[in-house]
Amino acid sequence: MTEKSKLIWVYLISGLYILFNSYLLINHLMWGAAVPILLIITLLYFVAIDKVILMITFFTPIAINIENLDVGAAISLPTEPLMFGVLVFFLIKILHDGTYDLKIIKHPLTVFIFINLLWLLFTSITSEMPVVSFKFLLSRLWFLIPFYFFIILLFKNKATIKTFLWMYIIPLIGVILYTIIHHSVRGLDEESGHWVMRPFYNDHTAYGAVLTLYIPVLVALMLDRTYSMSSRVVITAILVLFLIALVLSYSRAAWLSLAISLVIFVLIYLRIKFRYVFVSTVVVVGLFFTFQQQIFDKLERNKQDSSANFIEHIQSITNISSDASNLERINRWQSAFRMFDERPFWGWGPGTYQFIYAPFQRAKEKTIISTNAGDMGNAHSEYIGPLAESGVFGMISVFLIFATSIVIGIRVYRQARTRELKLLSISVLIGLISYYLHGFLNNFLNSDKASVPVWGFMAILVAIDIYHNQNHEDEAVVEENATAQKKS
Repeated sequence: MTEKSKLIWVYLISGLYILFNSYLLINHLMWGAAVPILLIITLLYFVAIDKVILMITFFTPIAINIENLDVGAAISLPTEPLMFGVLVFFLIKILHDGTYDLKIIKHPLTVFIFINLLWLLFTSITSEMPVVSFKFLLSRLWFLIPFYFFIILLFKNKATIKTFLWMYIIPLIGVILYTIIHHSVRGLDEESGHWVMRPFYNDHTAYGAVLTLYIPVLVALMLDRTYSMSSRVVITAILVLFLIALVLSYSRAAWLSLAISLVIFVLIYLRIKFRYVFVSTVVVVGLFFTFQQQIFDKLERNKQDSSANFIEHIQSITNISSDASNLERINRWQSAFRMFDERPFWGWGPGTYQFIYAPFQRAKEKTIISTNAGDMGNAHSEYIGPLAESGVFGMISVFLIFATSIVIGIRVYRQARTRELKLLSISVLIGLISYYLHGFLNNFLNSDKASVPVWGFMAILVAIDIYHNQNHEDEAVVEENATAQKKS
């Protein structure tokens, strides 16, 4: 095709688009204006897929969840359609190329992720609501493919790891400022603190969980000497902003999970032997069961409800007699255990808890925020939810993923050959641990807000383990030298 003919085609297509969009505008239809943007994004999938993934990361904190659609579904815009595009592109690429890095496939964390996905497939087939379960499985895939399997390849370049972290942090700063301003108009009270982050985050618990993921990362970036002093001052200011946001979130689960994760950091930093930690845990659990009656009697005497007062709000964490939020969690957990008792092996199907738990409630356990229809959401636990939905193996597979990522994180931290890698690995690990602890009280891995950083953080640890660990780099150098000698 000559240059002249190419130019003719450009003018012809542009003219047709202008005529078509003009017709739409005359009829008050605005979607034609999005066609060029869609074409550009489609082109990016083929020429710069890494930019698409980073773009999704950037949009995630400011994405808006659209619910109660006519099709009876919910979707986060613009992120989830873009993630689905990456999923499709990745599958086509794998089928076309026929290859993928075997080091990632054989990695222990990847193996347990595959086991979890396989079990989700089995339990989707046996599900009480197969359509719901397969939708759940599909959404898990469009979180995992971009932000675990694909992004690990991008993390071969160490600089991309920091870019990924900043691509979430920067828009989250905007959300925090929006939330604090919105909150200050209402006097920074505890009640409005539950919802002022909408429409970007559904409630304060999801918002708090994400803040605890990134606070350890910001500490590491603040201590990273590869940044200039002025940059580190700016990072310190951002860290202070995140800490203020965490306090104003009034998320007790976030406060508690971050505090415990900091204790775990001290144990890792001091290289406390695992057997001492294990024995101490067994002793604590044993004491709990030995004195459980006295403990529950003490907890039931706590009448402190949620409060704008920081101390009182912390005290309300153990209120299981009158705090509606705590009691509703117990109601959900009890319902989930009853569901598990009825179907302990296959469960009721991934994603089905919110549609099925209603008849498993007991009148004496309901709270002022319970509904007879049981339409108030999930099981409030990353562990108990899978137990009800996918049976005992569903819960075990989740535990294996989380536990393996912790083991990998500790190993990567201890073997890291530079201070920069040590800071990155330990901060990401502590962020993940804070989320895993938070997961005992809430679950958000069915949303893009938490899935992007959680799976992305796991990918960072695996990438450092495979590509940036000293031993692996030495092996790569040996292989390259051997190949060069054979050629010579």
